[in-house]
Amino acid sequence: MQLTIFKDYHALSQQAADEIIALVKHKPDAVLCLASGSTPLLTCRLLTEKALAQHIDFSGCIFIGLDEWVGIPPENEGSCAYFFHNQVFKDLNFSSSRIHLFNALSENPEQECEAMNKVIFENGGIDLMLVGVGMNGHIGFNEPGVSFDLYAHVAELDETTTSIGQKYFKEATELKQGITLGLKHLLESKKVLMLANGSKKAAIIQKALEGEITNRLPASIIRRHPNSMVMIDEEAAVMLER
Repeated sequence: MQLTIFKDYHALSQQAADEIIALVKHKPDAVLCLASGSTPLLTCRLLTEKALAQHIDFSGCIFIGLDEWVGIPPENEGSCAYFFHNQVFKDLNFSSSRIHLFNALSENPEQECEAMNKVIFENGGIDLMLVGVGMNGHIGFNEPGVSFDLYAHVAELDETTTSIGQKYFKEATELKQGITLGLKHLLESKKVLMLANGSKKAAIIQKALEGEITNRLPASIIRRHPNSMVMIDEEAAVMLER
């Protein structure tokens, strides 16, 4: 694990976008897995700006969505699908046949998980995974107590997740389950970027990076990945002891 502390959110987002650009230049058919949400938002916007300015072709890439709220349709502004369509796909030339997002309305979500696993395995695994860190230490919808040995799965959402998740929706929305890639996918990804910013993330970052590696704090698993980059700003780093 490599830890880099940036001056601010903009600087860490710039570097994260540059990491993705560099990979696609080197490997035009890269398998990319990105998280949605407030932390990766600026990375996605800067990625779009840089890709358009540098004429980077994403049409050969495969895009994997990290997770989705079960039961939330893609046209809902709080859905992960809505985020990706508006922040990534709208301006970059991803091929629609190479975009793979969880269908949160599927009557058989376990089958959705199997299908996503198959896509990842058949394409040689994930080249780069970009994730954030939840206030309870979750990655994707891998909530506290999750097994490190799971691939894609349906998760019962932690109360912290359902409460904080309301910020993505225009009105109060019932959130009970998520469908997500598992931490085994993270461990098997060739490169992982984990982003966190702001003083509100300082305590969970300190526990994840300096406490016990445990499934009670899923983000701590990043320390087991041999090619991971933890990218945080100075505010998120204030409680680190080392």
